[in-house]
Amino acid sequence: MDEQTVGSGVTARLGARVRTIRHEAERVLSIELVPVEGAAFPSFTPGAHIDLHLPNGITRSYSLINSPDENGRYVIGVLADEKSRGGSRYVHEHLLCGSTLSIGKPRNNFALDEQAASTVLIAGGIGVTPMLCMYRRLRQKGRDVRFVYCSRSRAQAAFLEELDALGGDVRLHFDDEHDGRPFDLVGFLAQQNEGVHAYCCGPNAMLTAFEAACAAVGIGNVHIERFAANVPVDDTPHTGYTVELARSGRTLNVPVGKALLDVLLEADVDVEYSCREGLCGACETRVLGGCPDHRDSVLTQSERAAGKTMMICVSGAKSGTLVLDLA
Repeated sequence: MDEQTVGSGVTARLGARVRTIRHEAERVLSIELVPVEGAAFPSFTPGAHIDLHLPNGITRSYSLINSPDENGRYVIGVLADEKSRGGSRYVHEHLLCGSTLSIGKPRNNFALDEQAASTVLIAGGIGVTPMLCMYRRLRQKGRDVRFVYCSRSRAQAAFLEELDALGGDVRLHFDDEHDGRPFDLVGFLAQQNEGVHAYCCGPNAMLTAFEAACAAVGIGNVHIERFAANVPVDDTPHTGYTVELARSGRTLNVPVGKALLDVLLEADVDVEYSCREGLCGACETRVLGGCPDHRDSVLTQSERAAGKTMMICVSGAKSGTLVLDLA
């Protein structure tokens, strides 16, 4: 997941202690977290992520890479982002073993279909983190699964030892070992079984190519997760609108250019949120009326078309009035 900033109103937090920090690749560290109190963390499913609430006041979301069977620890991978706004930089430069942090409970916007007859997992760079957990689970269950891991170079590819230990059909593609040529997504996907479930996590350019390749070869079960926002161009006029809070009957005005989330927070509405970029899913809210203007990177096209839910941190309204399931 991408770096994300959070304000004061957030989801429930857990106490965690940093037990180990390990160098995994160029600019990549793994962080092992254990509970401050008690012997176990809440359970999670492959593809889930947690929020780290850092001492510098910033929150970042990171995918869990260890086995969901391990309830006594969480393990994440953190890339030192060259454009860091203080999150990954803090982790790499200041986080120490023994440090205590507040973390959010696991959330999953990238759920794995563990019953699929055939699965392919395609990771780009730090996008390997949710895929490693997925691959481990599918290998444990004896499922038909293939893993493709693309990186600019072998030195920048994290968790290669873990992948090697898991065995199976793992294909590594390093750009600098192929004269800079990207992996042939169309050729690879065209060879997959009918009905295969295809998953991809990586840079936006890779996700765009992956979706196009799936469409070209007729793969319908397509799953992606972004770690950078990818808000589509939308020429819908940005006008003010009204929000009705169905549980309390309150009505709020959202002026032109103001975020819906900010209006709700200023009115002391109790809402959960984290990333403010439409990536993490913490602020998902039921829509009871009106037409949302979706600008998130979480909902599928069918979910957007249904208009039954929205991410209130980045999305707004196309209609004059939006009715939300809030008090």
